[in-house]
Amino acid sequence: MNFLVSEYDANILHAGQHQDAELARFFMRIEFECAPELLHRRVFAERFRTLADEYQMRWQLAESDAKLRVCLFVSQHLHCLADLLQRYQAGELACEIALVIGNHAEGEKLAGFYGVPFVYLPVANGNKVEVEAEQQRLLEEHRIDLVVLARYMQILSEEFVAKWPSRIINVHHSFLPAFIGARPYHAAFHRGVKLIGATSHYVTSDLDEGPIIEQDVARVTQGDTIPDLIRKGRDLERIVLSRAVRWHLEHRILYYANKTVIFD
Repeated sequence: MNFLVSEYDANILHAGQHQDAELARFFMRIEFECAPELLHRRVFAERFRTLADEYQMRWQLAESDAKLRVCLFVSQHLHCLADLLQRYQAGELACEIALVIGNHAEGEKLAGFYGVPFVYLPVANGNKVEVEAEQQRLLEEHRIDLVVLARYMQILSEEFVAKWPSRIINVHHSFLPAFIGARPYHAAFHRGVKLIGATSHYVTSDLDEGPIIEQDVARVTQGDTIPDLIRKGRDLERIVLSRAVRWHLEHRILYYANKTVIFD
């Protein structure tokens, strides 16, 4: 790889690697730059494909200036939506947030404040198939690359998830694998934990068991009530979700064997 990059008079900005000795796998990420007139993406990709085939490598090539298009799914809790939209406006997320889809109407004013289109698709008894079909249509119409579940409190079907492998990021209000499913702060309170956490992960067909991207924790005491846990937990949710989204947008995540490698 380095030899091929050097032929284009490129400058390596970052290089990272990781070895999983147990699975006998080696991972590498190289970020480089060169003059646009010297590097044609398609030509470079074809040349690297030959090299990769020789060594039986799995690989991908991405351009840092090509911004991914993002859709945010949200329910009635708006703290993660607000955080992502604010970071987006501040230039912290190198993407284009093209759409917000909500199964509650509360997010419409917030999305409108940031100039992002909002579509209200309520989920009621018996209409989940129709709602997901409309969501898929909207994602295609808006040419979405990444779906972010910003506290979207609906379980996506296996058929939906299968169309977006490693392209749906969720935030779970618990330090997984503890307290999966609904009402984890209540479960943590009744268990008497001393730490609470939040987890961002890729969505798979197994509920709350996708590859973990980021986690963080906060200390709690016997004096904390359930509302205290929820308040502290929401701060963690904002942090771990925004980190996961940013790392995905910067192509820093490799996903394998239901685990992730995060490159600096």
